[in-house]
Amino acid sequence: MKLTVDFDRCMGHGRCYAVAPDLLTYDEEGFVTIRGQTIDVPDDQLEAAREAVESCPEQAPALIE
Repeated sequence: MKLTVDFDRCMGHGRCYAVAPDLLTYDEEGFVTIRGQTIDVPDDQLEAAREAVESCPEQAPALIE
């Protein structure tokens, strides 16, 4: 499973990295560091990744099978 964050949709609310701190981090401006990128999600972080996706009001993060 992969996780991506749409660069243009991400507004830096921080909900995704707040609910998945072991998977996601933020930059000095408060944006998730993988904005505009795709990462592999370790099996033990799948639930956190799903919560991160569901937490975003902008629907910026998405899971890819």
